[in-house]
Formats: sequence, C-alpha cells, structure tokens
Amino acid sequence: MEKVSDAMTRGVRTLAPQDTLQFAAQAMDELAVGSIPVCDGSRLVGMVTDRDITIRGTAQGLAPGQARLEQVMSDQVQWCFEDQSVQEAAQIMCDAQVRRLPVVDRDKKLVGILSLGDVSVKADPAQAADALQDISTPSEPDRSGLSAAAGSAAGGQTR
Repeated sequence: MEKVSDAMTRGVRTLAPQDTLQFAAQAMDELAVGSIPVCDGSRLVGMVTDRDITIRGTAQGLAPGQARLEQVMSDQVQWCFEDQSVQEAAQIMCDAQVRRLPVVDRDKKLVGILSLGDVSVKADPAQAADALQDISTPSEPDRSGLSAAAGSAAGGQTR
C-alpha cells in the first residue's frame, strides 16, 4: 500500500499566525493556491483559505493590511502522518470533507501537503474518485447564530 510520503507535495509555503490577511492573499495569488498551512515555526497550528480571508475577514469588518491570520484561520485542522497509507489519508479527507490535508512527521512538524490531485495522479485514481464523491456530498448549512444578512436562508425576511 502506498505511503503518503510517496504521493504528497513537499516544500510547501507556510505562513505565521501573525501574518496579515493581505500578505496571505498575495501569497495565494502568486502561488495560484486557495489554502496555505499556518505554522508556528515548523509546528502546524492552522490552515487559512481564500474563503477564510474573504468571508470571515469581511464579515468581521477586518482591515486586510492589519488583521492577523490568527483572527480568521481554522485552528481545528485535520492532518495525517507521512508514514500513513494514502488510503487512510483519503478517508480522513472524506470524513472532514477537505481536498487538501497537511502532512506531518512523527514529531508533528509539517513536511508537506496531500491533495486530492496528488491522490489521483500519484496514487489510485479510483480512490481519488471515491474520495471526491464523499468530499463533495452537500451538508446542511450551519444556521446557528445567523445575522439578518442571512435573509430567507435563515428563515428571516428578504429585502
């Protein structure tokens, strides 16, 4: 069975929790990616996505040049070990409904990223197809704590 270390992408760009939203957006733009791991040194502490920056940052009225990633990043990150099987990692992706999974060594230091594309190209295309189907299964929106901006989607009135 193929190991994650055989399929993952190494040399991943990381950001620090203190980096600004603007700096992260610039990095994503230059690298043509939609998510970047956030590390304290080499220790994974979160993930930031273009959606985090756009939706969370804007919803909170944060200034992109001043707000810090720690204000919008996801800190409950799913990850896998580099010596796990690709099949196990694909199952983690399915369960968490994510297309990219940070990869850590046994000291929990970030060593790479395993994407659904990596699974498809470098491992088992059939497994990637199954994972994509599970990852793409729609979930119910979280309607707790919604503001008036949610309109009729939250059961309120539209303008």
